[in-house]
Amino acid sequence: QAANTTHQQKKMDTESIRQFRDKFRVPIKDEQLEEVPYFKPAEDSEELKYLQQRRQELGGYLPSRKFESQTLNVPELAAFESITKGSGDREISTTMAFVRILSLLLRDKNIKERIVPILCDEGRTFGMEGMFRQLGIYSHQGQQYEPEDSDQLMFYKESADGQILQEGITEAGAMSSWIAAATAYANYNIPMIPFYIYYSMFGHQRIGDLCWAAGDMRAKGFLLGGTAGRTTLNGEGLQHQDGHSHLISGTVSNCVSYDPTYAHEVAVIVQHGLKRMYADNEDVYFYLTLMNENYPHPEMVKGQEAGIIKGMYLLKDGGKAKLKAQLIGSGTILREVEAAAEMLKKDFKVSCDVWSATSITELKREAQSISRYNRLHADKKPKTSFIEECLDKQQGPVIAATDYVMDFAEQIRPWVKANYTTLGTDGFGRSDTREQLRKFFEVDRNHIAYSTVVELVKASDLPKTAIAKAKKIYAIDDSVADPRTR
Repeated sequence: QAANTTHQQKKMDTESIRQFRDKFRVPIKDEQLEEVPYFKPAEDSEELKYLQQRRQELGGYLPSRKFESQTLNVPELAAFESITKGSGDREISTTMAFVRILSLLLRDKNIKERIVPILCDEGRTFGMEGMFRQLGIYSHQGQQYEPEDSDQLMFYKESADGQILQEGITEAGAMSSWIAAATAYANYNIPMIPFYIYYSMFGHQRIGDLCWAAGDMRAKGFLLGGTAGRTTLNGEGLQHQDGHSHLISGTVSNCVSYDPTYAHEVAVIVQHGLKRMYADNEDVYFYLTLMNENYPHPEMVKGQEAGIIKGMYLLKDGGKAKLKAQLIGSGTILREVEAAAEMLKKDFKVSCDVWSATSITELKREAQSISRYNRLHADKKPKTSFIEECLDKQQGPVIAATDYVMDFAEQIRPWVKANYTTLGTDGFGRSDTREQLRKFFEVDRNHIAYSTVVELVKASDLPKTAIAKAKKIYAIDDSVADPRTR
């Protein structure tokens, strides 16, 4: 019976089965042993009575799942007007925008008690120290010591009724706490809204098996990959620079991933996530990457919401022109894309449409679903993917730049009809300034503008002499080695 020496050894032979039957007095005849029939004691047997009594004493049968959880009254987008109206001239990060959104949610009478902020480290880095005093850090024993910063306004306050889970430097432990809260709707019919924020390099890369398990058990909540982007978290060493978490999150089919650039995008995505998970009861969870780079945030233009949710919207219309190009960006690199568009207009009279790709993963998934539908319904009028709707009628080559490896933007290539160039951060890089890192990985404004010129020359829209001119203007060194080899 204990001869399970290899995974291939899955069955007992007939003699072993006979010995097992005799030892436990299982009422099966010799002639039935070859079939190894399933035997269940009668409902009124002592064995079943005993098992059922023990189970009831333990609180019932597990796992037990309530497929229809109670719904929550989540706030409308209008509740985030202070976020969507932009920051004016003030420079803030998307991390700061998220903390403001979380603060608004913690004041919402309908859901404030459902929210579970989770940290494993770096709460002050994310600007969340203001919540220590407001909410308290949960400790079942309360505050057992005097914090070193007790004389400060926002000191490290622990309390038995605290709302923040500060788990210490254990990503697996913090993720397990997140899963517990994210599945409370099914286990206890008490929907909780966990927000776990962490260094994005220490999320899917480090605890990917738990992220997969969360999807498998239909967890609901928000994962926030802070200090995201391979070139955006500068000067802290290569081990912190995330350039591939979105590729891993994309393998979890019910993990909805976004890489927003601006505060209004974060607000739209969070509100949309609340609605899908807690009002519409969809079994998904959301992953957002947040950055620590400060810059001004524009006011949301009415009508952008749908594109933000679907994964792509026209941020800046270049207008009608003889020379056109389509520039796509996400995260902080979108700002490099915007700068490149201005440079191309000034230096080569190229008008660029600038697209904010809030979720390349969602664009790919929707396009794949459309392709599947068209394949299975080949005798009917084909449907068109959202990315094709956005780009098919536009003029000029398409250049996409992100703070992630090139494979991230490559995901949508099958549905981009025009010449398509992807720029990304393949390789290990350096511990340096943002400007130098983006130059190193060739995702800065100069390389984006240069790549656009190259594609326009290939299309005979610009003369060949434009390449030498672009190299000189944008200081492109064609002798440097591939970043992934350095």
